[in-house]
Amino acid sequence: MQILKNSVFLKIVVLLFIAALATKSNAVFAQTTPADTIVTGAVIYNGDTLEAKTLAEVAVSAQLTARQISNNAKWTRLRNAVYVTYPYAKRAGAVLNDINLKLTNVTDKEARKTYIKSREKELKKEFTDPLTNLSVYQGKVLMKLINRETGNNCYEIIKEYKGGLTARFYQTVAFFFDSNLRQPYDATGDDAAIEKIVLEVQRMYGYRS
Repeated sequence: MQILKNSVFLKIVVLLFIAALATKSNAVFAQTTPADTIVTGAVIYNGDTLEAKTLAEVAVSAQLTARQISNNAKWTRLRNAVYVTYPYAKRAGAVLNDINLKLTNVTDKEARKTYIKSREKELKKEFTDPLTNLSVYQGKVLMKLINRETGNNCYEIIKEYKGGLTARFYQTVAFFFDSNLRQPYDATGDDAAIEKIVLEVQRMYGYRS
């Protein structure tokens, strides 16, 4: 009977010993396993170290109002017109500025007319076909841009080269197309939108002001 008790006691002691070893082993494992440590970014804000996380992207969309749709359509139309006409305005401006420069010291009327006619043929040959394909709206934008490139409105240019009567005729034609050859160019005012698009075109295609 005593032997049986000792045997049972021995078994209990062995079980307790095993349990103690297992507990100790688990404790050591918990302290050393890398699975217990999570490495994360952090930032210091006002002296406190805070966890830094990148939040998932959230897409936000809304239906445009009728006014926004209208404004977007107007902007797109204007942008397209500037992209189409600015190269013509840039080239025409260069030719007209060159003509003005060459005529600076020419005082003889006949000599001026002869020179202007020779350059007029150059302009017609280069621009007649492409310009006839422009819409009325694009034509208005082109006149604005020519003013920008030369510093003169189209009426003044035509009057200088072709005379006042011709200029008044073209002014009348422009009126019927709801346009105006005398229209100014205000880069910081009414024409700020055109100017913004022009600068965009210049950056994209390497034009110089």
